[in-house]
Amino acid sequence: MTQLTLNPNTLAFLENKPLAFFSNGEWLRSGQSIDVVDPATNQAVTQIAMAQPQDMNDAVSHAEVAFKSWGATAPAKRQALLQKLASLIRRDEDILAELESIDVGKPKAEATGFDVPFAADSYDYFATLAVEAQYEVELGLKVTDSHTVKKPYGVAAFVFPWNFPFTLCAWGIAPALAAGNTVVIKPASETPLSTLYLAKLAEEAGFPKGVINVLPGSGSVAGEALISDSRIKLMSFTGSTAVGRHIGEVCGRNLVPAKLELGGKGAAIICSDADVDAAVEGLTGAITLNAGQVCCTASRWYIHDDIYDEFVAKAKVAFESIVLGRGLTESAQMGPICTEKQLAKIFECIGDAQAHGATIVTGGVRPSDESLSDGNYITPTLLAGADDNPWAIEEIFGPVSFLLKFNDEQEVIERANRNLYGLANSVWSQDLAKAKVLAHQLVGGNSWINAHNVFEYGLHYGACNKSGCGGGVNSKATFEGYLRHQSVAAVR
Repeated sequence: MTQLTLNPNTLAFLENKPLAFFSNGEWLRSGQSIDVVDPATNQAVTQIAMAQPQDMNDAVSHAEVAFKSWGATAPAKRQALLQKLASLIRRDEDILAELESIDVGKPKAEATGFDVPFAADSYDYFATLAVEAQYEVELGLKVTDSHTVKKPYGVAAFVFPWNFPFTLCAWGIAPALAAGNTVVIKPASETPLSTLYLAKLAEEAGFPKGVINVLPGSGSVAGEALISDSRIKLMSFTGSTAVGRHIGEVCGRNLVPAKLELGGKGAAIICSDADVDAAVEGLTGAITLNAGQVCCTASRWYIHDDIYDEFVAKAKVAFESIVLGRGLTESAQMGPICTEKQLAKIFECIGDAQAHGATIVTGGVRPSDESLSDGNYITPTLLAGADDNPWAIEEIFGPVSFLLKFNDEQEVIERANRNLYGLANSVWSQDLAKAKVLAHQLVGGNSWINAHNVFEYGLHYGACNKSGCGGGVNSKATFEGYLRHQSVAAVR
């Protein structure tokens, strides 16, 4: 850590080892702790206390008690606290960006350009919806004098992954809190730092005790205790499809609604009339964002045969020009993979893709720069092959794109839609009318045109098929999803 030039407040936060978790307005430690590792060096940067099942049980109890008053709090009061939290996030943007960089591995510029400010915007957006919402709706029926009352559910549980800990937490808890629910959060034990710092800011903002609870822990211990608790009223999980299935099964047994945001294998359709340079730039940026650890990224590139050679040649140059490096260095365009386990999986997938006939156009190796030898680095990778290759079908979750040729636009839509995921796709064409037609036909929660990974509050982001169920994020519909409807009727 002495080699890093960090904000003194970042260092001060990390030095309080092991970092405590936050439950019922108190900072607590269990008898167990683990190291938090910088993926750029594989060296420990701090330690965190690991919550145990009893800690999760206590947090849910506290959140239940807190809900009695928080659920009845005036929307304007909730708005003020959420806006205060957003303000504090912006104040401490540099600290949060540094925590995200040394925890996840991403360039600090990514964290300051997207993760942190976009998270702050989430609290502001849903704070506004909280005061604009209509909580009592007259139905105007003939037989009864009836209306619908919209009420918060109660305790909402959240389990978040390690790739975008700060942003995904905001996308989940901001609407839940704005609607009047209390929250129990289990961040990934690999990347808990920014979420624990968020708890510090929530305490400073003045949220009542028990409204926001943040408890890192292992998925098999603390996570299992949380998802199995029948007292939670809503469950939200972001992560792999395999774990999502398990959480859905557990919640199904308890009859707890589960909101599942899962994996993807996004298709990019690059038409013969696409702006090749723009498409190469956009898709290279998409697949190297966060070192490709983005569920909605474009990892299947269907390229029209007329422009295939030109596109691939330019993409190869673009991939080979990406500067790898530690996220805290200004020159880094792509950081390391978050964990050694995930890096090993990516190499395994590339090797298996080759065994099934794929060829490596570029990348797929560790960088030659000795200064990067201790970190979890891999060069951005282009694979080329056939649709039936297992890694043209399944998610790799790294900076790896699979190249596929096509000649007929309707035929390629059918090929793209064979995939069982359904998260995000894009169409690249200078004919916007045609692009819209193709975008409508692609199966997924999101279809983007001449761009990939497009987010805006008010623009609903959701999923279907193996990519998830139970609603999406970032829109008014998201806020409404954290309110239950209760009918009140009087016979005339």
